[in-house]
Amino acid sequence: MRPRVTLEQWRMLQAVVDHGGYAGAAEALSKSVSTVSYGVRRLEAGLGVSLLELEGRRAVLTAAGEELLRRSRYLVDEALAVERAAGVLAQGWEPVVTLAVEVVFPQARLLDSLDAFSSLTGTTRVELIESVLSGTTEQLFAGVADLAITAWVPPGFLGDPLLTVEFIAVAHPDHPLHALERSLTQRDLRQHRQLVVRDSGLRETRDAGWLGAAQRWTVSHLSTSVEAVVRGMGFAWLPRHRVAELLADGRLRPLPLVEGAVRHHELYLVFADRDEAGPAARALAGCLRRSCPAD
Repeated sequence: MRPRVTLEQWRMLQAVVDHGGYAGAAEALSKSVSTVSYGVRRLEAGLGVSLLELEGRRAVLTAAGEELLRRSRYLVDEALAVERAAGVLAQGWEPVVTLAVEVVFPQARLLDSLDAFSSLTGTTRVELIESVLSGTTEQLFAGVADLAITAWVPPGFLGDPLLTVEFIAVAHPDHPLHALERSLTQRDLRQHRQLVVRDSGLRETRDAGWLGAAQRWTVSHLSTSVEAVVRGMGFAWLPRHRVAELLADGRLRPLPLVEGAVRHHELYLVFADRDEAGPAARALAGCLRRSCPAD
């Protein structure tokens, strides 16, 4: 009768491969070399196939070992995920939830969501990361954020549409573009300074919305862009909810573009890992969804 195969034995085999041998695996797993070696031998005996073979002093995977190791990684990862999820549930609500948010998400909705969340728990802290474009998705890739509101769903993640933000091209009423007193083309815009908010990502930055204007000014905060446009220092596409009062009282005017005067950008709610998300992260996600009811 073959010995029983265990997940721990698969972990030992993975460690041998990932750390270049039994000594490295033993150190990574905090076990003795003999324990790791014995575990791998028991695994081979249980499966009835040879998984490793010696090349000089190195243990390398056989063809069968490569195939079975590849399949085993998913099983081990899922088992570890179950253990982590159980640990979270056993402890109750998480002590902290980290939320990465695109700066264009309406601040009033964000604060309403956090206020509603605070009434559900008085112990969970919220770490809020306000970011731009790829800076938001990088928080997911880096494992920093538990939850993100992002302009696109990055590869390897799933997300739900949360809110559509409308951007409108605006400038000060006395800006030279308004003095033309006609419909404006892209060529007209390129002759004037455009204000753009810098992508806060470090790996793959994007120039979303830039028209190629030679006089582009790039700022780090949306509020800086708004204030600069109010002062007549350039034009920009700004979220309508951020400039509604400025449009109403005449401090800003929409640019009469032939096309593209209004843009719509979908924002998505994305879990770092929905299956591993604790009750606090799920509750915060629920508060965010309720703050953005469907039209």
